[in-house]
Amino acid sequence: MKATYYGQSTVELQLADGKKLLFDPFITPNPAAKHIDIYSLKPDYILVSHAHGDHVADLIPIQKNSDATVICIADITRWLSQNGVDKAEGMNIGGSLKLDFGKVKMVNAIHSSALPDGSYGGNPAGYVITTNEKKVYFAGDTALTMDMKLLEDENLDWAFLPIGDYYTMGIDDAVKAAKFINCKNIIGIHFDTFPAIKIDHEEARKKFADAGLNLVLPELGQIIEL
Repeated sequence: MKATYYGQSTVELQLADGKKLLFDPFITPNPAAKHIDIYSLKPDYILVSHAHGDHVADLIPIQKNSDATVICIADITRWLSQNGVDKAEGMNIGGSLKLDFGKVKMVNAIHSSALPDGSYGGNPAGYVITTNEKKVYFAGDTALTMDMKLLEDENLDWAFLPIGDYYTMGIDDAVKAAKFINCKNIIGIHFDTFPAIKIDHEEARKKFADAGLNLVLPELGQIIEL
């Protein structure tokens, strides 16, 4: 399994069978990602943690270009349909979905959510992805929450955790989150894109290392072997 980081919280997982899962597509409005051609992305599934613009900005064009199935909280499907996207699985918190590559479970996140047109975006969410290769947690935008302890016995191989503070967890809470979910391999997301979420990389790496954790702070375009 490989993960490619496209900035902010946009991550693509490529599975051994060739299936591609794209999370929270926000590329064209990101100045650091201007060189990336979104039409070169051909995911089979697009997973949306919540409806804020910095997570769905490129959702519609990428879906229409790739014919990907969108996985999201049920409330977002109405907006998708209004924008010509009917290929969607509208789930809700706690639900699971069996797919051709394995299983997706939608789990709780603490944040807010509103669609680009200002309408209700439903609850924010995270995802636990289970394949025959790895089990991965994508937390989306979230505060530290005791609900993360429910993932303690999931035997997670990797977790994508927001680390930028201000809008989500910061470094210290992300360390606690890693302990709650009992996962030593952490990839930071939702950091450095805007001034408010700039982090001290050296400080972050030291705090994770001191806690016995492996932290990857990916560069845009970096491919990580999971």
